[in-house]
Amino acid sequence: MSGSIADELEELRRQGLHRRLRLVAGSQGSRVTVAGREVLLLCSNNYLGLADHPRLKEAAVRATERFGTGSGASRLVSGTMELHEALEERLARFKGTEAALLFNSGYAANSGIIPALAGKGDVIFSDRLNHASIVDGALLSRAKFVRYPHNDVAALRRLLEANPTTGRRLIVTDGVFSMDGDVAPLRELAALKREFGALLMVDDAHGTGVLGGGGRGSGEMLGVAQEIDLQMGTLGKALGSFGAYVAASRELVEYLVNRARSFIFSTSLPPAVLAAALAAIGLVDSPEGEELRRRLDRNARLFREAAAGAGFDTMGSATQIVPLFVGGAEEAMTFTARLLDKGIFAQGIRPPTVPAGTCRLRCTFMATHGEEEILRAVGVMERVGRDLGVV
Repeated sequence: MSGSIADELEELRRQGLHRRLRLVAGSQGSRVTVAGREVLLLCSNNYLGLADHPRLKEAAVRATERFGTGSGASRLVSGTMELHEALEERLARFKGTEAALLFNSGYAANSGIIPALAGKGDVIFSDRLNHASIVDGALLSRAKFVRYPHNDVAALRRLLEANPTTGRRLIVTDGVFSMDGDVAPLRELAALKREFGALLMVDDAHGTGVLGGGGRGSGEMLGVAQEIDLQMGTLGKALGSFGAYVAASRELVEYLVNRARSFIFSTSLPPAVLAAALAAIGLVDSPEGEELRRRLDRNARLFREAAAGAGFDTMGSATQIVPLFVGGAEEAMTFTARLLDKGIFAQGIRPPTVPAGTCRLRCTFMATHGEEEILRAVGVMERVGRDLGVV
């Protein structure tokens, strides 16, 4: 038994699937230090560049000085502080819902919300490319778990018809798919939700702060935000802080307070991250936030067009997440290593995160990237890609 772990690790190495931590020195800016040298960072979710914004840092410091470093308990014991309520009220206004509820991470949100809403006798319909936290939440629920082909509304309709139930139906999807950078067909999903009497939940971790005229996410961008029953999002990507939330009706939020185990049994978020998130929402809602979204969109478009022109398959990306198709795991990691040697940090993605044979470089962009460094990165990627036979 003692040798089995070592054997499994060796097998991961043999398959090109072994992972290790890579230390990034300094703050999460557009350029960071890795292994003692400065590199261009193209794999962070700090989309608006707020993780080291002076206003967020100042808010976090002030909150720590006033409220301390920790909350001391779970929300239902003594861990609900002024900042928790203030942030939930602000998030509800931001998302246009009656209420909102904080969770300690996106993973904690999905693995708590889904089992709270669905159980034995219920049916969960989940896009096949949904995030692992959605899959795990569905498996924890013990509801019937039905996965539909990616963004295939016609297939989902057939599955809804083929799986009648007297219980609850839950349709759940990413808003922006984290490994592909495409967007869910939310208008069509909302229509199916109405027709079949289902609940619709959208994980908008990668849309929050970025998409829509006001940065309110994929629902705002597609004009259906008010038809989404549960809008989940994170505070640690475009908002530059940490944690997650769900925005919904008062009734649903009250229900989750009483039923979501990852909420009930976790020490609540500390004051510093709450204050930073409040400051971030204020920035997103300001002219500065509008300008940051404009720059981010410009940067992502520039890279997508230049990469496609160089011969890369960008796999249908329409957002700031731009994958470059590679294929095999070993090739993807060789691509990553060679780029890092040339001063570009773009992470290779392998199974189980993506299906075998669909490995890719997952490139992500920030509003703070410059046009010249993006075009230089594409040139380096093209040369390395040609050496590896990717383009």
